[in-house]
Amino acid sequence: MSAINRRRRSTAAATALVAALTAGGVLLLTACDPNGANGSDGTAGTAAPTATAQPGGAATGKPGASPAPTRTLNGTANSRLTISTGTNKVVMNGTVVDFGTVVRDLSWSPDGRKAAFIDGSGNLVVSNPDGTGKVTVARNPGGQTWSHPAWQVTGEDKVNHVEPHNNIFFAVAQGGETRLKGVSATAVNGVPEVLGLGTEPDVPPLPQTGNAWPNTGGDHGSAVYANASTGSVYIRDDYLRQQGGKIAEGSQPALAPNAEEVVFVRSVAGHDHIFTERLDGSQAKDLTPKATTDYTEPVWSPDGRTLAVRTPEGIATLPADGSKAPVLVSTYAGLPAYRAGS
Repeated sequence: MSAINRRRRSTAAATALVAALTAGGVLLLTACDPNGANGSDGTAGTAAPTATAQPGGAATGKPGASPAPTRTLNGTANSRLTISTGTNKVVMNGTVVDFGTVVRDLSWSPDGRKAAFIDGSGNLVVSNPDGTGKVTVARNPGGQTWSHPAWQVTGEDKVNHVEPHNNIFFAVAQGGETRLKGVSATAVNGVPEVLGLGTEPDVPPLPQTGNAWPNTGGDHGSAVYANASTGSVYIRDDYLRQQGGKIAEGSQPALAPNAEEVVFVRSVAGHDHIFTERLDGSQAKDLTPKATTDYTEPVWSPDGRTLAVRTPEGIATLPADGSKAPVLVSTYAGLPAYRAGS
């Protein structure tokens, strides 16, 4: 049974069930504010490499006869695309912002007003978009590796007696096992709790360990994640009651803003391809069928029309319907993310 069909069935039964349910960094800008117009990284005497489409749909920088080219930021200008590089520098809007601490796996709140990331000490931190106003939402106790925070934000549903949510999900690796945990996004030194991963009676039990790469979308707190042991992508439906199930074979999933489609990575003929699948049970579609390089870590633009992906050369973008081949937009290496807002 598809995830959407399960949700519809749960919604239809909501009235009968609900009574039984239990419930500081400094901004270093060279030309612009991260919310403003174009800028540059301020490196003198450099030229951005030309992005040239290749037969496999990728784009490769052409530095010419000069030494290795300085990384280009051009594709992030006015695009809401950001790149966390695993350093204190975050690429956004054609410039580089210094968060004053290591930033790993940066993600944005749905309204784009806050950033969540793992800092250099392995803690979960929330900050303003320029790195100021840092709050340690949860402090890593040690011996754990935290990764890939994702925001779960929903409004109140008075009809079905559903409380609003403002949480951050992330993966915790410890002692050879990886689990999904969550904590309130407004907590200070909060204590994360293991996320429940239940199923309906007609769905086999879901794996509780080996889960990673959580990603959220839509208005009802839905999330997707991957399991390393099964090599599959799963959905976690947390609206009327917590339930979930397997979606497809793959990894590194991202849920569309409308929560009706998921994009993920699957290996094909020696390369990582980008696939998409609707949650109504339709067949998965390969968006990069002629790939001659690896495409990984896909993310959706806020309007759901564009995907950004990581390649060995940098960050590329492509239409979410696969109508055009990926095009390299930045030679910075890191995790892409899109920030909503105007």
